Amino acid sequence: MKVSLPTGVAIGLAALFSLYHLVLAATTLPRVHDVAPIVACMLLYAAATGVALFAPGRALPVWAACFSLATAVVVPVVAAPVVELRSGPGYSTWWVAAVGTLMVVLVVRGRGPFAWVGVGFLTVHTVAWAGPGALGQLGVAASVGWVAIAAVFASAMNRATRVRRDFTRAEQETEDWQAAQDAHVFERQFRLSQTTRMALPMLQRIIDAHGELSGAERDECLHLEQAIRDEIRGRSLLSDDVRAEVMRLRRSGATVQLHDDGGLDDLEADDLRRIHAQVADALRQARGADNVIVRTVAEGADTAVTVVGLRLDSAASESAALGADLDDEDGDEDDSVALWMEIPRHVAV
Repeated sequence: MKVSLPTGVAIGLAALFSLYHLVLAATTLPRVHDVAPIVACMLLYAAATGVALFAPGRALPVWAACFSLATAVVVPVVAAPVVELRSGPGYSTWWVAAVGTLMVVLVVRGRGPFAWVGVGFLTVHTVAWAGPGALGQLGVAASVGWVAIAAVFASAMNRATRVRRDFTRAEQETEDWQAAQDAHVFERQFRLSQTTRMALPMLQRIIDAHGELSGAERDECLHLEQAIRDEIRGRSLLSDDVRAEVMRLRRSGATVQLHDDGGLDDLEADDLRRIHAQVADALRQARGADNVIVRTVAEGADTAVTVVGLRLDSAASESAALGADLDDEDGDEDDSVALWMEIPRHVAV
């Protein structure tokens, strides 16, 4: 069970405690030698408390912490000389508890060192002003104790926050790992089922024919093997229409290469369907090409997919038929472009 105190409630309680100290200070005004220093200290303390409570951010800004520390130093120095202690301890020393409360606020707001300097000065000043015995009588020891308790509480809360953050991060990493494993399993099962669906009829034919296949059936086996490779190397380029057009080109004797180099994974479904339709249309236009290459473009470019159809010139065909040796550069020069299409990543409305 998680138990927490709303921020507004905590600030309200701290403000009430601070207001209580100011009320005590107001009740002691008739019994001090000079009212003006006490009123000035009350105003300064109210301003410092307001800044410490309502300054933005989880941790108190340094300038606000310095202002509060300066208040903790100035208030005892200014208020002590006008207070008479011969009648014994009373509410005239209201600033002792007030400074302790302000320093507790500093500890809770993440400025513990400033708070310890403040209560340290309060202790030294009280000993110099009223003697060591006044530490207990005037409540200085209680103020130091409250600061210590607040420091222990803040340290425990910070440690609990770090532990909770570590557990949250570990839980997120576990969920990410589980999601990745599930995705791998799903992808593997999907690929296996798709491969089985594509290859099972031909495998059954091979079993029935005891491996004695005709030339056309052997060619079909090669086409199926290439189609299975397409599912791995060019999966983001594939749709049912694209698969059908690729198989049609291969059965007609053309070489078709699909290369998924990334870039389509983050597209919306509508853009992806449009690109698949345009790729299928481009393959229909590549009827006279001997070599068709479909390749995705990395994300960031305006073009999503390029489709290139190459036609082998008749001279190169005769050389190939005669068995002439052609190096790669000559082969590239003998290829003519039968189709060139760039499919845009997005279409302007």
